Amino acid sequence: MPNIAILNQETIDKIAAGEVVERPCSVVKELVENAIDAGSTAITVEIKEGGISFIRITDNGCGIERDQVAVAFYRHSTSKIRSAEDLLTVKSLGFRGEALSSISAVARVELITKTYDDLTGTRYVIEGSKELSNEEIGAPDGTTFIVKDLFYNVPARRKFLKTAQTEGSYISDMVEKLALSHPDISFKFINNNQTKLHTSGNGNRKDIIYHLFGREISSSLLEVKHECEYFKVEGFIGKPVITRGNRNYENYFINGRYVKSNILSRAIEEAYKSFLMQHQYPFTVLYFTFFSELDVNVHPTKMELRFDNNNEIYVELCDTIYAILSHKEMIPEVPVDSMPAPKKIVHEYKEPIPEPFEKRRINEVRAAESRSVYGQSVTSAVTEPATKAPAVNEQLTDNTSKLQTAKASAAALVAGTGNSAELAPETSAAYEPAQVVTGTQQTLGDYDKVFLTESSKKQFSIIGQLFKTYWLIEFDDKLYIIDQHAAHEKVLYEKTMARLANKDFTSQRISPPIVMTLDARESEMLEKYRPQIEQFGYEVEHFGGKEYMISAIPDNLFNIDMKDLFIEMLDDFSNATGRQTPDIITEKVASMSCKAAVKGNDKLTLCEINELINELLSLDNPYNCPHGRPTIISMSKYEIEKKFKRIV
Repeated sequence: MPNIAILNQETIDKIAAGEVVERPCSVVKELVENAIDAGSTAITVEIKEGGISFIRITDNGCGIERDQVAVAFYRHSTSKIRSAEDLLTVKSLGFRGEALSSISAVARVELITKTYDDLTGTRYVIEGSKELSNEEIGAPDGTTFIVKDLFYNVPARRKFLKTAQTEGSYISDMVEKLALSHPDISFKFINNNQTKLHTSGNGNRKDIIYHLFGREISSSLLEVKHECEYFKVEGFIGKPVITRGNRNYENYFINGRYVKSNILSRAIEEAYKSFLMQHQYPFTVLYFTFFSELDVNVHPTKMELRFDNNNEIYVELCDTIYAILSHKEMIPEVPVDSMPAPKKIVHEYKEPIPEPFEKRRINEVRAAESRSVYGQSVTSAVTEPATKAPAVNEQLTDNTSKLQTAKASAAALVAGTGNSAELAPETSAAYEPAQVVTGTQQTLGDYDKVFLTESSKKQFSIIGQLFKTYWLIEFDDKLYIIDQHAAHEKVLYEKTMARLANKDFTSQRISPPIVMTLDARESEMLEKYRPQIEQFGYEVEHFGGKEYMISAIPDNLFNIDMKDLFIEMLDDFSNATGRQTPDIITEKVASMSCKAAVKGNDKLTLCEINELINELLSLDNPYNCPHGRPTIISMSKYEIEKKFKRIV
């Protein structure tokens, strides 16, 4: 039998370092978190060759006192906690006391640090856990870590690192997450002598989202602000038009710490379930403050944690996000052009190209404009309703030109020269409504009409059915297109969900009964959730051994195989994590009931179209089918006229 012996310290350090330092990104994460804990307001991260050959982290934090520098590199030495009880209430990002020891075991490390009170700083050099230098040096307040030749003494680990470009992208992504988690800190990231990121540190969360993700995403955000007995959450979620095929855009921070959590991720995705297509994931930047105890000591990387009250947290977060997504008009506007839609800020005012028969009226308008006097009242004789007020391009050079254009259009109305819609640029993504003319007062301001409301429906103009699949509706200078299958599917889904939520279902006895064999897990789920299943309309009896008999089934669900539904419900209960409630049953039944929706190529009458639109009006979220596809899209009159070269 081989002898049992204690490993030497060098081997112990290298083994332990393998858990903490997986790649250069791990080094950056640990050192930046230490800088944040030190109270820094500015942090600079510089790397070369993907951080494999060179990493420098500089901060303006409190620094390390001279007599504690060497101690900081001992294993399990930390200033963050003092006992095991502190692990459940730790507020700092670091606390395990392993980072500096692990990094110095597999790299050449140089530390330069100075506290606010000391006149001089300290330079400390350690390589492979061996101290080489500890000397006094002139230095600014704060701390600088220089890490060179990562894994120089562990060639096997170095061999399995990816390319410098890939490792650098991991570091860039991590710095962005750290900058998002602490918008009050100015972060600067330099890669191979090029500045890739520099945040202001002004504490404005939306500013940093704009800085990292761009204009398109930052302009499509919904604010989140909610507090319950378990947590407080603030931040932003993206409208359903912002999606990705992976979870990279799901960002959430707990007590200032960037983490990954299956509970939070599933709650977010469940809330978006009826708004997004399958295998698409939303954009979120959420900041959590948890009031209950958290266990962050799950893994040395501190990227995982455990909650108390998993199920309650799941349901609360899911309901919060769903409530924000509901009651919002989210009709995507589809440009006619194949090229991306123009951005709002780059358009200059251009008149529509008039058709030949319009030229005379255009000349009359220009003559009226030349006769107008600044300050003259132009609204006293206007009798047209506000909805026909001329749209004024808000990108004009100054307020004077805005007022002159508004007065010219209004004067044209007074003179009876024609519809103002033919005299001014149309409203679109680039030309937003800026003027509303009422009986005696003219004001400049934005207004926004919601499509699916009772008042708006009175102004609908239903053009007809396209390809026996889509409805065309004209409303407020836009063409709306409704997918009849998606719309009917959504109506049936919501009706079924409402009926099940109100427990408005009955049982129907069947003969002969359905007999099936259940395994041990399915039998456990049946007994655990028997009250909900029976309340749902099923009557199930044990038939001996592994056999069970279904003698009654729900009678108000159509086009559904009740045996398959029963098995799928048990499977869902068996696979559920975090959310084990009857909601799983209702969602399964509701999604299956959508099979009864009208399909494409089904000819509908105008009365049927009107009835389905009325039913859409009654829904909280009529804009997406249960699978996340849009039910309604729109095209602006501006885009259509641009396609026909009426506007250039």
